Amino acid sequence: MAHKVTIIGAGSVGATTAYTMVTRGIASEIVLIDINKAKALGEAMDIDQGTPYCKPVKIYAGEYEDAVDSDIVVITSGMPRKPGQTRLELAQTNVDIIKDIANNIVKYAPNAIYIIVSNPVDVLTYAFIKYSGLPENQVMGTGTILDTSRLRAKIAELYKISPLNVHACVLGEHGDSSFIPWSVATVASVPIEKYWEAVAYKDTHSNKFDFDRMAESVKRSGGIIIERKGATYYAISTCICQICSCIFSGLDTTLTLSTMMHNEYGIDDVCISSLSIINSSGVSGKVNLTLTEEEIKKYRESAEKIKTVLNSINF
Repeated sequence: MAHKVTIIGAGSVGATTAYTMVTRGIASEIVLIDINKAKALGEAMDIDQGTPYCKPVKIYAGEYEDAVDSDIVVITSGMPRKPGQTRLELAQTNVDIIKDIANNIVKYAPNAIYIIVSNPVDVLTYAFIKYSGLPENQVMGTGTILDTSRLRAKIAELYKISPLNVHACVLGEHGDSSFIPWSVATVASVPIEKYWEAVAYKDTHSNKFDFDRMAESVKRSGGIIIERKGATYYAISTCICQICSCIFSGLDTTLTLSTMMHNEYGIDDVCISSLSIINSSGVSGKVNLTLTEEEIKKYRESAEKIKTVLNSINF
């Protein structure tokens, strides 16, 4: 079945997403759009020259009008986060960019599902919904899917088990106020801190699970990578491709994505990451986890932090 994806932004994240999408055979047609047309042309050409060894795919650089009939539009454009800079400090500049993109893209792809990647992703997802006028189910932000991936990878490494057996997530803002609802986290259906006790045959590893250390490690991951190599793009690109695969599968799938809240957990009129249900129609609902009072408090505090930034934005 033909699947068309338009990627706006041919920087590190956009180009890596296109490359990953090609190697995984996710789309049959990929359009790269960037204000730097030469960059988009170069990235598309480089990726295209490897396609003889991949599933059939057409990839090319284009303009907004080339997004016609896109099933998914991925937006990665925006100023990148600099070392020492928070995602929320990027807000006004990238809101202005997202407004311009919304004004240009929606008229050509009004039925597409939009995935917002640029930071601060929660603010920009909210802004895109407001500027585009699209139904909320057609718009989602990558939110804490990357944070969740980092968490699962670190727990899997600690317990020496496949990440597929780790069921834990990060909720809230994609940023400093995110939190991990440990009350619902499990490894192979066992509460996370009791997993090692439950293993019948184990080696000498018996470290006590350190919740605070794990949470801090997940929060610091992005900053550490930026300090060391200047940007993060491999893991988020894999996450974007996973979202696209789930949408194209048509089956209900739960992912921690930034979507509009309507009084879930007492949170309203803000985009923030929850356990969202997605399928071929986009966002079809949410799974309301049974959280502790302390976790709900953290959730609401995270939402208020995002709202504070929204209130400071000139929309």
